[in-house]
Amino acid sequence: MSDDSGVERHGTDAAVVEIDPSAVQLLATADRNGVVETMHHGVAIALGVDGEVVASLGDPSVTIYPRSALKPFQTAAMLSLGLDLPDRLVALATASHAGARLHLDGVVEILSSVGLGLEALGNTPDRPLDPTEREASIVAGRSPSSLQQNCSGKHAAMLVTCRINGWPLDDYLDVEHPLQRAIVTTIDGLGASVRHIGIDGCGAPTHALELGEMAQALRRLALDDSPVLAAMSAYPEMVAGRTLDDTMWMQAVPGLAAKRGANGVMALVRTDGRAAVLKVADGSDLARRVATVEALRHLGVDVDGEHRATTEQMAAPVLGHGAPVGTHRAAPWK
Repeated sequence: MSDDSGVERHGTDAAVVEIDPSAVQLLATADRNGVVETMHHGVAIALGVDGEVVASLGDPSVTIYPRSALKPFQTAAMLSLGLDLPDRLVALATASHAGARLHLDGVVEILSSVGLGLEALGNTPDRPLDPTEREASIVAGRSPSSLQQNCSGKHAAMLVTCRINGWPLDDYLDVEHPLQRAIVTTIDGLGASVRHIGIDGCGAPTHALELGEMAQALRRLALDDSPVLAAMSAYPEMVAGRTLDDTMWMQAVPGLAAKRGANGVMALVRTDGRAAVLKVADGSDLARRVATVEALRHLGVDVDGEHRATTEQMAAPVLGHGAPVGTHRAAPWK
């Protein structure tokens, strides 16, 4: 199904859009006892201060689902529609959170700002993303819930935006809902044409974009002094969690905004407009973590000196009998 803009909305009966294998290149490898065992391919781009391509890998014109790396754009749309939250809750609206108490309490606070309760949330019930929080939830006998699911901050903000604008709440996840149409308009307005709209794991519409255009859209947000990016970098613990690499890099690098997306996506942007986006073709999170270090190197972050300690925390070892026998390594970009 498509609207009058020609954007393909979603549908399982449509032909599958294939990616040309030549569009991807080697992004990372993993060795076991000195022999390369696994190769991860992908696409990546890094932009300089003037918006020029300073490094890339594969074909940046490939269309990807950024998944949760879209959240800065979705939150920017909601702020333009009147959403008014303190910065720490703006960061939470942009989060794929770990499910810690500060995240869950923040979601309740967002909803209660317009008199809504947890029953309004329409995202898919789940347990916390963080393994420790997940285990604690199980031990406490809590059932999976929309509150605990990592996108609950975004969904709470969506509901509040609908209430502010007098829009219906029951169908806020429908691709034809005024909120979802406004999000498409915002993304398009930032220069990243929405190529397709699918349904994300949390139940919200998710938008397919050209990877290179997405990087340029992030750059535009930065140059426009986006309050979303400022909130993310000011409250990195609200965006993810203490063990998640987007939080860790934002804590280490002042002014950096970082947002990971499911199945191997990372989006990065600095206040001066330098931006990078990468996608691991097979969705490997370990490959994404080491490739993120390479992306930051091209954004001028001293990953081998000043921020070496954080880089070392990103190590993705290959285990043999419970001990490290190899590691994941990022391939260089050109």
